[in-house]
Formats: sequence, structure tokens, C-alpha cells
Amino acid sequence: MAEGAGAGSSLFAHIEDLQGDLPWGSLLDAGTGTHSVRWVSSIATDRWVAVTGATAHAVQVRDAVEAARRPQDRLIAANWADPELLKGERFDTVLADYLIGAVEGFAPYFQGAMFARLRALTARRFYLVGLEPYVTHDPATEAGRLVWEIGRFRDACLLLAGERPYREYPMGWVLDRMAEAGFKPIAARRFPIRYKARFVNSQIDMCAARIARLGDPALTSALTARGEELRARALAFAARKDGIRHGFDYVIAAEPG
Repeated sequence: MAEGAGAGSSLFAHIEDLQGDLPWGSLLDAGTGTHSVRWVSSIATDRWVAVTGATAHAVQVRDAVEAARRPQDRLIAANWADPELLKGERFDTVLADYLIGAVEGFAPYFQGAMFARLRALTARRFYLVGLEPYVTHDPATEAGRLVWEIGRFRDACLLLAGERPYREYPMGWVLDRMAEAGFKPIAARRFPIRYKARFVNSQIDMCAARIARLGDPALTSALTARGEELRARALAFAARKDGIRHGFDYVIAAEPG
């Protein structure tokens, strides 16, 4: 696997720029996924530990880096609400890639305490990737409203299926919690998002799997029709405008204060 260069991601490329000549050393991917673990396995670490709260997802992560994983690299399926998880360990570099938003699905109301856990694990450099919330406010633009509608439809389907949707947090809220936990931010930057057909299809397809489990034919029919109408409208907009431009990702770099 080729080293670095963001593994095709502008956010990871930005993190590599921020890291500069500082060695990665031991690295914790605190909320791993196939995207982040591929990048982690492409950079020059001494060792890495990747943690996921979803046992089924751990199989996908394992398969994604099976060829590149070294004997000293570890993949752990566990919940950050467990106080024994990585207790006493320290890492030169800690990555939280969309982790804070995902915590709601595995350990509700643990988001604030999560920063103290991550601070205790960070020896040198902490990177956080997040997403500005887009479900809570009704946007003024057609592009924004499409993304807002998709997000609200997705969250409704997850709740009806008995699951918990992610809960994203604004960069300002995250910076405040990081400071409270003892982090000293050294860089923070927002990146505009251009959603493409892959995002639209992945969100509606995820809803279809949940709708199929509801066991209510009338509700299933109505939600399926709503999802396909939303898919068609969003795909047509994305094709016409070369994507759906709305919202921001953000990257924060910090060090122990």
C-alpha cells in the first residue's frame, strides 16, 4: 500500500500537512472504519490500535487492511463507555474520525466524557474529524434542503427500526469540550462538502434495509415511496449541479495542554 498522501482524502491529506515531520509513533484510531484504517495503515506508524463499537463492522475493517496489518497492529471491538478499554495505555497520535457523532449510536450521553478518555490516551498529538450538524435546521437553499430531507428521513427510519441515529456536533461545541478536557487546539479548519450520488444512494439504501424490518405493510409502502421520491429528486439535482453542495466537515488538531 502506498504511504500517505491522504489515501485519496483531502481531510487526511490536511492532517498529514499538520503533522509535518513529527513522527506518527504509536497511533490510536479511536473510532475506526474502513476509510480511516486504510489511511492509518498507509502511514509510517510504529504500531496502531483501531477501535470500533460495532462487532459486525470489525470484520469489514479487518478485511480492509488484512494484507497491510503487521503483528504489532491491533483491531478491537469494544465500547468506549467501558472504563477498562485501553486503560493505562498512551499513544503518540490519536485520531477521532467522525467518532463523536457516532458515540450516540453506542454510548448515548457519553460524548462529553469521551474527550477526557481521549485526553488520557494522548501523549503528543490529537486529530479530530467532525461534521457540522445538518439535520437540525431547515436550510434556505435547494441543495441544503435536499441534504436536510435525506438526513431527517434517514434518522426517522433508524428510530422506527429501533436504532439510534448519529448526533453530530458543531466545531465550536467540540472546541469547548476539548479545552475542558485539557487539550490545547493548534489548528481548526472547515472543509465544504459536495455530496454525490454515492451519498444519496447509500443513505436511501440504508433506510430501505430498516423499512423492510418494520412489519407494517402500509407504513413500509409509504416510507419506500417517500425514499424513492427523495432519491430521484436528489440524484437529478446532483447530476444537474455536479453534486449537492451543502455544509462542512472540519478538522481540529490539538496537543495536551
